[in-house]
Amino acid sequence: MGMNVGAPQAGKKSKAHPEMNVTPLVDVVLVLLIIFMVIMPLMPAHFWVHVPDKPDPNQEVTPPDPDQKQPLVISVNPQGEFQINREVVPDAEFAPKLKRVLIARGERKVFFDAADNAPYSRAVKALDLARVGGAAHIALLTEGVYDQ
Repeated sequence: MGMNVGAPQAGKKSKAHPEMNVTPLVDVVLVLLIIFMVIMPLMPAHFWVHVPDKPDPNQEVTPPDPDQKQPLVISVNPQGEFQINREVVPDAEFAPKLKRVLIARGERKVFFDAADNAPYSRAVKALDLARVGGAAHIALLTEGVYDQ
């Protein structure tokens, strides 16, 4: 901390006026600025989305093979409950059960659907728990299980 003593004036006693030295504060702020500038490019700011190509309207649509496994659909119903293939699963059991199902199926692809009026926070939590449960690819359904 610096001090401004000043020249004594005639007939008055001079007083010392303390001044704050801001140089160390500026040094710390600049170091923090540099640290944040270096760290920011390393933080993931996006995620990859694979959007399918628009289907050819002239192409004939074939129904799926009945022997083929049914897709694994996780969903959030309007009450905010998690479901695996329409079976309601409690929060604490969702990730472990999904992990068991994915291991049994041998593929790690999951389809996700949320009701239009499902709580947003519950939908995000379901996606996070799906990743924790081992889902490698999560496909978002545009016409979901609640539209039927």
